[in-house]
Amino acid sequence: MQALVNLNFPWLSLILLMLPMGAVLTALFPGKEARWAALTTAILTLGVSLVAVAGFDSAQTGFQLVETTPWMPDLGIAYRLGIDGLSVLFLPFTALLFIGVILASWNAIRTLPRLYFALLLVLECTIMGIFTALDTILFFLFWELTLLPLFFLISLWGSGANRRYAGVKYSLFMLAGGLPLLIGFVVLAIHHPGGMSFAYVDLLQESRDYGVQVTVFFLLLVGFGVKIPLFPLHTWLPVVAQEGPATTVALLTGLKVGAYGLLRFALPLVPQAAHEFQWVLVGLGMIGVLYGAVAALSQTSLRRMLAFASLSHVGMVVLGMASFSQQGLQGAVFQLLNFTLVAGGLFLITGFLHQRTGSTEILSLGGVAKSMPLLASLFFFLGLAGIGMPATSGFPAEFLLIMSVLETHTGAGLVVLFVVVLGAAYFLNFYRKAFLGEARHAIIRDAPDLKRRELGVLLLMVILVLVFGFYPQGILDITETSSQYWVSLMLPVDVSP
Repeated sequence: MQALVNLNFPWLSLILLMLPMGAVLTALFPGKEARWAALTTAILTLGVSLVAVAGFDSAQTGFQLVETTPWMPDLGIAYRLGIDGLSVLFLPFTALLFIGVILASWNAIRTLPRLYFALLLVLECTIMGIFTALDTILFFLFWELTLLPLFFLISLWGSGANRRYAGVKYSLFMLAGGLPLLIGFVVLAIHHPGGMSFAYVDLLQESRDYGVQVTVFFLLLVGFGVKIPLFPLHTWLPVVAQEGPATTVALLTGLKVGAYGLLRFALPLVPQAAHEFQWVLVGLGMIGVLYGAVAALSQTSLRRMLAFASLSHVGMVVLGMASFSQQGLQGAVFQLLNFTLVAGGLFLITGFLHQRTGSTEILSLGGVAKSMPLLASLFFFLGLAGIGMPATSGFPAEFLLIMSVLETHTGAGLVVLFVVVLGAAYFLNFYRKAFLGEARHAIIRDAPDLKRRELGVLLLMVILVLVFGFYPQGILDITETSSQYWVSLMLPVDVSP
């Protein structure tokens, strides 16, 4: 397949160009045409993303499909794009989730549909930029630009009465988190020995003063920690999960760009500080794993339960990163890809459920499986994938993470094992209360099951969950060489000041 792909063609720029152009067309087209314009753009984006995967050589350690265009040369800033084994798979997974969100929103958005679908494409463009940027200022630009579409998506189309409050709270948290990121990137650029440079590859290849490393490490940890989110910077998540549109929450929980940023920037750019303060990463990961699981147990809303379960799972990802091992790194990437399918799918289902019943409160549900057996069955399956059931994509992801943590931090690994069992218990308990038994209200008894379009979106996710559950090697082969290389960059060194 690689021989059929023109590696000199700017495939990554094509993605970043198609999406805003599609957004403009979507905003201009009327009614159904706007929806079709958005869907067509998203499908084309998936196609180009698959071309990028087909042209990717997993045996190479460096970045591929690299594009560089001078932008502000006096400041060391350029338009730089590229992918490696840690980022390439995020492109098609992201594109697939956006296709699912567009289809799930097809007839559900009655207010300003053209603006809604246009904003989705703008958001997809910014996220694709995050995964491909090789200049820290360009990365930061895409990072901050995600805020604009997300604010409007949450505030205008949220399903809760406090959706505007949720939009403002999310925006304030993200703005506050963006400042330490920018400061950290500027400090790195200023202390580059060859003169100011924001080029990721330049920053990666240089050693720097220990004090600078410590400063930058904590700046980046806070900046990315807000987005991940890490405890105690997580308080925006349950609010947005409850008040925002389910489709937007599916994107926020399914696409963990904060965890990607931590892996891409905070660990390899300042490896001495990362190893010195490994205990901070382990502590934050353990707190997230435990707190998320315990908080999920006390929720009365499916949305908030899933939000806290997501917090627990991302804590596991941070623990895997903190192992500084190939196993942990591959497990972290695998779990982030798994989030796209499982967390994204679960939140889409809660959205379908809310459209039919007007509620996702557990005490208001019950009997859903009788009136909506397909919806209930798919929720059950994706939930099992989320807790790591064998033969699903969640199993190899969790297995790699647990093994890496047990080998490097046995106590934390035992905590993770306990939480995995606890997670299975609270999921089955919530499922029994919300989906089984007798319907408490007529609106549930009379609710229609999934439509063909909704079923098609979810079945595609289920198929991929099964494919990567039975054949995880497909992901592991692509990430293996790059993960070995990145682990070598993060080897323990003398960290004394």
